[in-house]
Amino acid sequence: MNNGETPKQSLKSQSAWLLAAKIIGFGLSFALPLLIVRYMAQEEVGHYREAFQIITNAIVILPLGFSMSAYYYLARETTRRGTAILNILLFNFAVGGLACATLYFYPEIIGNLFQSDELTRLGPKIGVVIWIWIFSTFLETVAIANQEARVATAFIILANLSKAVVMGAAILIFATVESYIYAAMIQGIFQTAILVWYLTTRFPGFWRRFEPSFFVEQMIYAVPFGLIGTLWILQNDIHNYFVGYKFSSSEFAVYAYGCFEVPLVAMLAESVTSVLIPRMNELQQRGDTDEMIRLTARAMQKLAFFYFPIYVFLLITSKTFIITLFTENYVESASIFVVNITILPFSILITDPIVRSYKELGRLLLGLRIVVLGGLVTVLYFGLENFGMQGMIIAAISAIVLEKCIAETVIVRRLGVGRRHLSLLTKVGKAAVLSIVAGAITYFAYALSQDYLLNLGEYFARLVLSTTKLGILNFVGGSLVILASASVFTPIYLLGALLWGVIEDGEKDAVIDAGRHLMPKRFSGPLIEKAS
Repeated sequence: MNNGETPKQSLKSQSAWLLAAKIIGFGLSFALPLLIVRYMAQEEVGHYREAFQIITNAIVILPLGFSMSAYYYLARETTRRGTAILNILLFNFAVGGLACATLYFYPEIIGNLFQSDELTRLGPKIGVVIWIWIFSTFLETVAIANQEARVATAFIILANLSKAVVMGAAILIFATVESYIYAAMIQGIFQTAILVWYLTTRFPGFWRRFEPSFFVEQMIYAVPFGLIGTLWILQNDIHNYFVGYKFSSSEFAVYAYGCFEVPLVAMLAESVTSVLIPRMNELQQRGDTDEMIRLTARAMQKLAFFYFPIYVFLLITSKTFIITLFTENYVESASIFVVNITILPFSILITDPIVRSYKELGRLLLGLRIVVLGGLVTVLYFGLENFGMQGMIIAAISAIVLEKCIAETVIVRRLGVGRRHLSLLTKVGKAAVLSIVAGAITYFAYALSQDYLLNLGEYFARLVLSTTKLGILNFVGGSLVILASASVFTPIYLLGALLWGVIEDGEKDAVIDAGRHLMPKRFSGPLIEKAS
């Protein structure tokens, strides 16, 4: 392979590989939050959530979108691909080191944010994690930008496997936030080693050529998008800092799990968006707006097919879902969770790949986010004394929805989307209707059977597992309720999608196979034959 050039895969193939990787990765790391709430005291869980709130925000915000510029430059450059990589590494190393030094000398910065002496004590160690992770998390981005979806798949799976092993061991053996932070350092070092190996094999000698003028050019391109991304993160997460400042660490843990990111949902959007970015860049260069609209509509169809039913199903089972994952100690998280998942139906609106293809849209979106973020901060600040935790999340979600709707309107006008394109979204509407119908039927089944199945599952856990531990009883009993509800919702939704043409011909075989396993033959046979 020469200078990182690779054969191009189809959008569908790349998305499928990345989604499969993220699903496997999720399966490997799924146990971590379940272990944390069962092995740590609630106050310790709060400290853990506060520490990693800082870490996760820092590794996204501080690079200012420089890593993401790989999508643009690796798709367009031929001779300066290695130089673009070097620029990103230098920038990430510098900002990570600056963050680490700041928290080493002034650890009280994060302690004051959360009114926590424990966070102040852990500040220097948190700084080290931020430095290592900012550098190492470029691994997945560069493989995707180089259009090596299969390689990125392997990296994602390997990273999540090592994370599950190292961090899981820290929880089981030590069950402290400090041990978890040390495990994060080890994970980051391992991922850095893989990154260095990949870059030296795909971009040999990339470190030999530094061009200050190209560095400035790359920064001029990346920073506006980085600022947009920074505003997006602040818009999504600023409410957490207001909650952390006002409420105790134990209460913050309740709020944080109410804001729990639904498993696999974000992964689907990330997988689709990450491969759309380079493709949209190519189409914009050719001036092919019709194909940009068509690809965006197809991506929205795929997202709607999953997001709409997941949203309806979780609305119905929200309380059971939270208790199953996080035990009855976090039952108050359910009311926050219901508000938080309201963002799901709006998540089908795809903006980032298109915005990154038009520099003028980037500047416009930057201004929009500044206004929306300013409004959100104002509302949270003046409502700090009066808002409860549910008020905080309502304000945050409202801001996100408002910004998404305005941004989508701007994009529609820029691409020239008109009535002739509405037919492309027919399947989106069908997915919404089918989700509501399947949800209505599932609601009655859930309401009638919830208590009985919960007691049955807990009885089974006591009998077979010989345990009375609350966390295990909640997990087994709640899993039975959710499984039973899903066995009602899923066949109705999938069969409706088959009969109404929501699922394309090429995808029907997989769904029909699943239907044969989900439904008794006497019910599924005639319907499946009709759909076929």
